[in-house]
Amino acid sequence: MTLIVEATGDNIRKAAARLLEGGLVAFPTETVYGLGADATNDRAVAAIFEAKGRPSFNPVIVHVNDKAEAEAIVEFNPKAALLASVFWPGPLTMILPRKADAKLSLLTSAGLPTQAVRASNHPVARELIKALGRPIAAPSANASGTLSPTTPQHVAESLGERAGMILAGGKSAVGLESTVVDMTGPVPVLLRPGAVTLEDLKMQLGEVNVELEALNDAPKSPGQLLKHYAPKTPLRLRAVDVKPGEALLAFGSIRFMGVAGSGAAKDMPQNMRMNLSETGDLNEAAANLFSMLHQLDARGFRSIAVMNIPETGLGLAINDRLRRAAGAQKP
Repeated sequence: MTLIVEATGDNIRKAAARLLEGGLVAFPTETVYGLGADATNDRAVAAIFEAKGRPSFNPVIVHVNDKAEAEAIVEFNPKAALLASVFWPGPLTMILPRKADAKLSLLTSAGLPTQAVRASNHPVARELIKALGRPIAAPSANASGTLSPTTPQHVAESLGERAGMILAGGKSAVGLESTVVDMTGPVPVLLRPGAVTLEDLKMQLGEVNVELEALNDAPKSPGQLLKHYAPKTPLRLRAVDVKPGEALLAFGSIRFMGVAGSGAAKDMPQNMRMNLSETGDLNEAAANLFSMLHQLDARGFRSIAVMNIPETGLGLAINDRLRRAAGAQKP
C-alpha cells in the first residue's frame, strides 16, 4: 500500500534512507510533486521510468540545492550563472553541458551530452536533498502523459504502490512544471514555459528563442512531447459556449458565456463548472490548472470546454499545457 506521510524531519530522514537504498520517494516542490530517485544510481533512475511508464528517450530533471552543487555535474556559462543568481532557488530548470566526470546516471540525460538541473525553493525538497547528500532525479510523480500532480493524493491516484513513499507537503504553490531553458548555445532557448516567464528571461538575457516542440520525438527537455499532461476526458479549447454534456473550465467572468441551445453557463450545476480564476489572475489560474482538471476529469463528462486564456506572462505556460493535454500541435 502506498504510504502518504507528513513531511516531518524524521520522515524526511526515512525518505532519504529509502532513496539511498535505491527506492523511490514522491516529494513536493513549488511546481508539482516529483517522483525522486538517487540520481547517481542507474537502477534507481530506471525504476522511475518503469513506475511512470515513461519513454527512455525523455530526459529527467536533476534536483540540487544550489549552484555550487550543480557545478559538480554541469558546466555554467556567464548567462547561466546570472539566471541562477536571480531565479534559484525557484521554478527554473536549465539545460547545461554535462561534465564528463559527473557522478550521475546516464539515464537522467537520455543519452544527451546535456543535463537538466534545478534548485527548488520548497523546504521539503531542499531538506530531502540535504538529507540524502546527493542530487535527486525527479520528473513529475504521475503516470507518463497524464495530468501532473499538485497534491499527494494526485500522486497516489496516478501511481498507486509504484510511488512507494509519498512525503505530503501540501498543495503545490505554482501548480505548473518549472520553466526549462536551454543554455548550451549562443542564444538561450525556452523549451518549456512556466512561472519564470519568457518576459522574465528576456529582462535578464535580452534575446531568447522559443522552441516548444520536440523534433522527431527526441525531446531536449522534459515536457516537450506533443501528447503530455493529458486527462482522459477530451478538452475543447478556446470555447465560446458550452455544449450539452460538457463541463466548463472557466477563466474570468462567465457572465456572457452561454450553453448551446439555451441557458447560461452561470446557471450550470456547480459540479459541472470550475473557474481557474474568477478575477482573471494568471498566477491563480496556473496554481489551479492541474487540480481542477483532475477534478473535472474524474466526473465522467463527455468533454471539457475550456475558455480562452491570454497568451501573455504565465498564460503562455498554461496554454502550452492545455494544448498538449488536448493533443493539438497548434492553437
